[in-house]
Amino acid sequence: MSSSDLLDNLISLFKTALDNEKPSECQRICYLIRHWIQEFWMMFRLHHSLTDSLDQFRELIRDQGQESLCSLLETKWINERDWSWKASQKIKANYSKKRKVSLLFDHLEPIELAEHLTYLEFKSFCRISFLDYQNYIRNCCMKDIPVMERSIALCNGISQWVQLMVLSRPTAQLRAEVFTKFIHVAQSLHLMHNYNTLMAVVGGLCHSSISRLKDTTSHVPSEVTKVLNEMTDLLSSCRNYDNYRQAYNKCTGFKIPILGVHLKDLISVNEAMSDYVDDNKVNVQKLQALYSHINDLIQLQQIPPRLDANKDLVHLLTLSLDLYYTEDEIYELSYAREPKNCKAPVSDGTTPSRPPVVVDWASGVAPKPDPRTISKHVQRMVDSVFKNYDHDENGFISQEDFEKIAASFPFSFCVMDKEKEGLVSREEITAYFMRASVICSKLGLGFVHNFQETTYMKPTFCDNCSGFLWGVIKQGYRCKDCGMNCHKLCKDQVAFECKKNAKVPNAIDSPTLSSTPVTTGTSEASVTYTNR
Repeated sequence: MSSSDLLDNLISLFKTALDNEKPSECQRICYLIRHWIQEFWMMFRLHHSLTDSLDQFRELIRDQGQESLCSLLETKWINERDWSWKASQKIKANYSKKRKVSLLFDHLEPIELAEHLTYLEFKSFCRISFLDYQNYIRNCCMKDIPVMERSIALCNGISQWVQLMVLSRPTAQLRAEVFTKFIHVAQSLHLMHNYNTLMAVVGGLCHSSISRLKDTTSHVPSEVTKVLNEMTDLLSSCRNYDNYRQAYNKCTGFKIPILGVHLKDLISVNEAMSDYVDDNKVNVQKLQALYSHINDLIQLQQIPPRLDANKDLVHLLTLSLDLYYTEDEIYELSYAREPKNCKAPVSDGTTPSRPPVVVDWASGVAPKPDPRTISKHVQRMVDSVFKNYDHDENGFISQEDFEKIAASFPFSFCVMDKEKEGLVSREEITAYFMRASVICSKLGLGFVHNFQETTYMKPTFCDNCSGFLWGVIKQGYRCKDCGMNCHKLCKDQVAFECKKNAKVPNAIDSPTLSSTPVTTGTSEASVTYTNR
């Protein structure tokens, strides 16, 4: 039953009681509506039709000489109440310039990562309103519930980010170190009672694209593997997530639940109990059960975590989690790291971890960042980078600092033109991250190149991979609009936007464009991600 139908039925009952001259019953109905307004005021603020119906109802009561009952149905005070999602404003990032924080993944402590992931998770969790839970129960899906879709996107984004950060390292030893670091992050999340992000991190570490890396696993200490097994047991779906439920119910104070588990509980209650009982009466027990479940989740929004988040690191993580890769692309990178025919190391007898079963609500849903959001996140992140690394305040940071920062992102291989050797400007960094974000987020470039097969009369290099264009004739492709040169295999992977207004010299006389490749990864080896 919708809220409008419920109000109409109550008004109808009031009219019947009025006709039958039952003033006490009329009063009980008005008190019931007042209780409804006080407990679920956000419904009346969201649905103006309810407020309009109440206004008409009050006019009816006045016409019948029942002025004293009108005060019970007052709704003007609702506009003075704060939204439930504004509980997220109770936790704020630190804007103090006195506190410095490293923006380099390798320098961040696990507890720092856990705290900032918890900050993002809590902000997202607090934006889910009572009405959003109601709509989910009614529709049994996330369609037209954007705050829940964003919550899913964050959960999946964290899981993918964990996988890609492990796969971004070129050697098994380095991958094992990142793997171990995320295990320590998971331990911190567990201690903070942030179970939703814990599920995302452990799910990423147990993903088959990671678990198949036998060479990497051989470098992971046995005590770390033991911790992972304990985490997967905690999050196991056995007996309807019994281990998780026991741990969750023992927690007091701040905690973030595995939202998918509790949403499934709501659906189970809704399907198990009928809407009406004998004589077509509303099943009050069902309403109470659903209210109890939802109210428990809403009350958690009023208890913020005790942490000190740094806004610069928040900006960096936000941009990192905007990225999206398909399952095929992640597996492709996994097989590039350790091919199928790679000889597996001798097992040390450690029991492999069992992946937790990710609840249905979060599986297969891709983040949907729009270009405007991506641009905003990139600009904020670049501002944070220059605040922390542009010590001379001349608009440049060192190439070394840039490459370390870029290594914190699982970006595709990109090419950067630099104005000054050894220095990178704000504009260049912004362009780099925008190109990488556009590709990784599957938004598509704003201006498509007009490539045509070309014969070069002078030695020419590919502007995408810096490789030589070999051959006697038709060695590569050239954009008619901006003059970019590239291999046939590279033309669909170009990260540069086409600058159609640029003057294009003749292909025969054109010199090669000077470009410097920028790679993500560590100083030991470069990391190249394949774009599709």
